[in-house]
Amino acid sequence: MLWPGFLGRSTPDWLRRELDAGLAGVVLFAQNLAPAGGRAASAGERIDTSADDLDVLRRSTTDAGARPLLIGIDEEGGNVTRAEAHTGSNLPGAAQLGFVDDLDATEAVGRELARRSLAVGANVVLGPVADVNTDPRNPVIGVRSFGADPERVSRHVVASLRGIRSAGAAACVKHFPGHGDTHLDSHHAMPELTIGLDELERRHLPPFRAAIGAGVEAVMTAHIVVPEWGDRPSTLNPVALGRLRELGFDGVIVTDALDMAAVRESVGAGPGAVHALVAGADLLCISNPANLGAAAAPDQDEHDFREVQHAIFAAIDDGTLPFATVERAARRVRRLADAVAERAAVAAASVAADDGWMPRGARRVAREAITIDGAVPALPGARTVLDLRGRSTLAVASDRDYVERTLAAGGEVLRADAPVPERGALVVLVDRIGADGAQRDRVSAVAAMRPDAVVVDVGLPGEPLPLPTLHTRAASLLAAEVASELLESGVRA
Repeated sequence: MLWPGFLGRSTPDWLRRELDAGLAGVVLFAQNLAPAGGRAASAGERIDTSADDLDVLRRSTTDAGARPLLIGIDEEGGNVTRAEAHTGSNLPGAAQLGFVDDLDATEAVGRELARRSLAVGANVVLGPVADVNTDPRNPVIGVRSFGADPERVSRHVVASLRGIRSAGAAACVKHFPGHGDTHLDSHHAMPELTIGLDELERRHLPPFRAAIGAGVEAVMTAHIVVPEWGDRPSTLNPVALGRLRELGFDGVIVTDALDMAAVRESVGAGPGAVHALVAGADLLCISNPANLGAAAAPDQDEHDFREVQHAIFAAIDDGTLPFATVERAARRVRRLADAVAERAAVAAASVAADDGWMPRGARRVAREAITIDGAVPALPGARTVLDLRGRSTLAVASDRDYVERTLAAGGEVLRADAPVPERGALVVLVDRIGADGAQRDRVSAVAAMRPDAVVVDVGLPGEPLPLPTLHTRAASLLAAEVASELLESGVRA
């Protein structure tokens, strides 16, 4: 029932022992994977994972005699990628796909996400995002969502599921009951939905209903409080998880990471794991130990795992956690692992296949997703980029900024607190202008000094700014490349 992350590019000894003892599998993160030669992977390409030994995980997903493991990975396209975190994704993200509203394209991207996941040994894609993003202040979902309309989000979730399954992987939609109407990031705090149950049912549950109707095999929970369901976050809440079962879902309920602050700093990861199992969860993410930063111990991965494991053992011993609950969860997890293993032959063929959609189809979607406010002048050659964005969220999990480098085209990159340059081509990079705030205020100040500047917005659009603006709807390598081409030549709305 445990699904840990781990440190390094080889399988640590403690993890090998736990896998031999029956561990469900692991979740892969960017720090487990080596760069693909400093570039984005092409369709079907296998990404190098160093000379060792993640092969112990790969063999479990491909060898006929091996015990099947579940190997998860966050591959969403757009902003969130693990396999291409070193270069940036060259696939459209959800907001781009939802805006263009081409279901065939969304299915093709789902298929390609699954291929790339399988290429690094992962057989469960932690996506698509089924959240309906209705709060423009949302710091963690935003362009990861297909949009603000439940019907549009629902049909794109189903299309993405079709693509993922067709390549031989399992999908895990997230984050039930919907993280789209929050303005806090559960990596750092405990968000609370301030809407009533009627609005939750009407606007935020339809994509999950659609995914269940389409046969999704796993659903990830959100660490968000729905006050009418009580004061526990949905991950730890039997009312919330009971509602998911009432919708007809009989697959694996996966918790979002128990080391996120919303759980870790409230009840703690160990007690949180017990609460989650008692509430009805099946598979517990003990996510990315690298999230804790430079202060983390060298064995932080094993430490976090043991904290949860020992809390579960203690709860079984004292009767807090009925063993029948453990058995029920384990059966569901084994059933999913067996089902995914049965697709191994199909998956192997799909990884090697290229149906021709990449890269032209991806570039077409990225261009059609860009909207323009005003007349963008031509800015050929090197540009200065003034980056007003904050640090990327832990969901993105990459500090390698291919976006600003691509837009600069060899020019200088300045941070938000830098003086505004007096001359030369200037691009202002933003991602939080969907609502009033510091970035909109700074753009207005820049406009007063440099009316010839251009804004590139990689977040959700808001009211027009006082400068010409390209809205890309993604902070990805693909979006940045297409935006840079438009800056090179100039473009009008």
